[in-house]
Amino acid sequence: MSRVSFHDTVLEAVAGIASGATVMVSGFGSAGQPVQLIEALLESAATDLTIVSNNAGGGDVGLAALIREGRVRKVVCSFPRQVDSWHFDQAYRAGALELELVPQGNLAERIRAAGAGIGAFFTPTGYGTPLAEGKETRVIDGRPFVLEHPIHAEVALVAAHRADRLGNLVYRRTARNFGPIMAAAAETTIVQVDHVVPTGSLDPESIVTPCIYVDHVVRVERDPAALTGAPT
Repeated sequence: MSRVSFHDTVLEAVAGIASGATVMVSGFGSAGQPVQLIEALLESAATDLTIVSNNAGGGDVGLAALIREGRVRKVVCSFPRQVDSWHFDQAYRAGALELELVPQGNLAERIRAAGAGIGAFFTPTGYGTPLAEGKETRVIDGRPFVLEHPIHAEVALVAAHRADRLGNLVYRRTARNFGPIMAAAAETTIVQVDHVVPTGSLDPESIVTPCIYVDHVVRVERDPAALTGAPT
């Protein structure tokens, strides 16, 4: 019997997220972004959140709406600003929001390291820049490196394409992006999927995130125009 909980609504799925939690949010732009889970988080009571994501949201929805409503204390991301990042800009300039800027490759590897149980790692990215200030450095084989530590989280919000009844996940092409490593790095992983299928109907070779990394699943209806690529 699966230990994964299947929910009828997104509000039910995110109900356990506490104020002060660090929450990872998958997605690269709109691809792989758990839009409905973010909207449910906005309707919940959780506040003082640390958000770990590729960007800080745009427009007036999703992560941008969380920032607008003052629900986010800190953002850890690679691309905080874009043409419509006015809510991030306003909060950051007002001193209401803390930012930890992380190069994209470092962000992915720091998340992956958390899931893999790696204590820290050396990378050349960021050496000699303000991003390396206060961090340990070392010369290895004549090349300078910076010590980076894993990023852990209480919760990961992830979008996948299909889940079976055990909670194994399959993604849609580029929508895969940060989902698998975030699922492994968080204490609790909450996943929105387009389809829930019977156990045994997924090709084992296509399963990217095994059910051992998944805690909660909810099926959502999404606009096909927002989906990336063809079904797996």
